[in-house]
Amino acid sequence: MHEKEQLERLSTSVLKIREALSQRIVGQNEVISDLLACFLAGGHCLLIGVPGLAKTMLIQSLSECLDLQFNRIQFTPDLMPSDITGSEILHEDRNTGTREFRFIQGPVFSNIVLADEINRTPPKTQSALLQAMQEGQVTSSGHTYSLPRPFWVLATQNPIEQEGTYPLPEAQQDRFMFSIEIDYPDYDAELQIVRTTTSKQDVILKPVCSLKEMLLYRDLVWNIPIAESVINAAVSLVRATRPKDPSCPDSIKPFLTWGAGPRASQYLILAAKAYAILENRPTPDINDIRRAAYPVLRHRLVRSFHAEVDNISQNRIIEILLDTIIR
Repeated sequence: MHEKEQLERLSTSVLKIREALSQRIVGQNEVISDLLACFLAGGHCLLIGVPGLAKTMLIQSLSECLDLQFNRIQFTPDLMPSDITGSEILHEDRNTGTREFRFIQGPVFSNIVLADEINRTPPKTQSALLQAMQEGQVTSSGHTYSLPRPFWVLATQNPIEQEGTYPLPEAQQDRFMFSIEIDYPDYDAELQIVRTTTSKQDVILKPVCSLKEMLLYRDLVWNIPIAESVINAAVSLVRATRPKDPSCPDSIKPFLTWGAGPRASQYLILAAKAYAILENRPTPDINDIRRAAYPVLRHRLVRSFHAEVDNISQNRIIEILLDTIIR
């Protein structure tokens, strides 16, 4: 299929997905765009928002639209790594009496995995997702098992309650391509939410895009061309987040302890490409880099004590960087 035809078919599929999601989800158009871009680029996503904003419903509804297998894991302090990846059990054949160990797959063996309140479980259990997220594999008792393709992890965090939680290590946060902040709905959207959710409704979502099509669209992200100037802008922006780098503006050096690594540059380019094809454009531009900067960088910037005291958020630091580096 020609690239132009693929772009047109993707635009049609995205429109159908949005129409289907609108039957359950009110508003959140920008969040939906970010989720679709993250999925097309092959990255994982961290969703941050207070309870009651329909994060779980949004992810489950999206999996139904894409006709993908969905599993939800509720992270708790007593959750063990084997509860996520699976474990080996001793199986006995009743006919022959022979015994052997068999691997029983855990909930991570799914196309879409929702790690609900991922910071509620200790780092030992959080790290059970590292190999799965990075390599698409799970190793148990010396055997490696491949996860289904596509494989997409979406983790949620509650930004309010921090007592009894275990903040994600920087190494694991770096595995997430996007960090998406979900805010309260506006007045009109909340009115519509209350109207539609306080009366009986039976909304059944049907798949609007096949697995084969989604895999083709994912390949399209990697194949579309991108201008060298856009790549330079992405790399320059990421390098400017490192306080020891000469390109880091003096105005933000006191607010940063550590900046983003090379993976952020890669994700900026992939996200820019994904945003472009979602809007049926053949190649991304600088504005796509600006748009991707917030979800890609906000969880990769380690603020200093001065930034916390002065209440300088990651979003504010990114805003200053964009105004300084990308004009």
